[in-house]
Amino acid sequence: MAEKSKRNLDSTKNLLLQAAEKLMMKCNEPLEVTSRAIAKESEVNLAMINYCFGSREGLLYEVFKKNLSDIQKNDAGFMKIMLSDISPKEKLVELHFKMMSLMISNFKISQAVTKFILFNRNEDFGMESLPFIAEHFKGRKSMDECKLIALELTSLHELAVLRYETLKSSCNIDLTEENTLKWYISQNIDRFLD
Repeated sequence: MAEKSKRNLDSTKNLLLQAAEKLMMKCNEPLEVTSRAIAKESEVNLAMINYCFGSREGLLYEVFKKNLSDIQKNDAGFMKIMLSDISPKEKLVELHFKMMSLMISNFKISQAVTKFILFNRNEDFGMESLPFIAEHFKGRKSMDECKLIALELTSLHELAVLRYETLKSSCNIDLTEENTLKWYISQNIDRFLD
């Protein structure tokens, strides 16, 4: 009986994830993708969003994480870089480049989840940079200092994505251009890691 209940819950989660992603791709404004709209599209009880994901934003964050994970798994070049002998600093550049590229190309989802990510980040959530930062400093900074750097660097990049149009118009920094994005990320990582 417990096995069937777990399968039903997994099925419900998948329906909600698929509906949220579909609605986010079609919407003009992320606020259009309400919990009610997701429940209607998925044909799942509205209360299941909070039960399965804690909130609408938690559900949308799971959509974002799934997209990032799929891209990373299907990008053999990225995985090769992450497993290579290049410096932790270079791995950070590649990691942030992938994350920011995904956020920009899925801007509607990014708009909807970034506030949630910023306010809910902790040691287990959204700290993908931490191992590379700790490896870079090799004990010269405490783990708490490394966590702070990871938090600040990642938050800065998430906010930059949200304001990428302003960066382009005000500072002539076009984060949608690959070389400019890598330059921007490298500059920030250099500031935090030197």
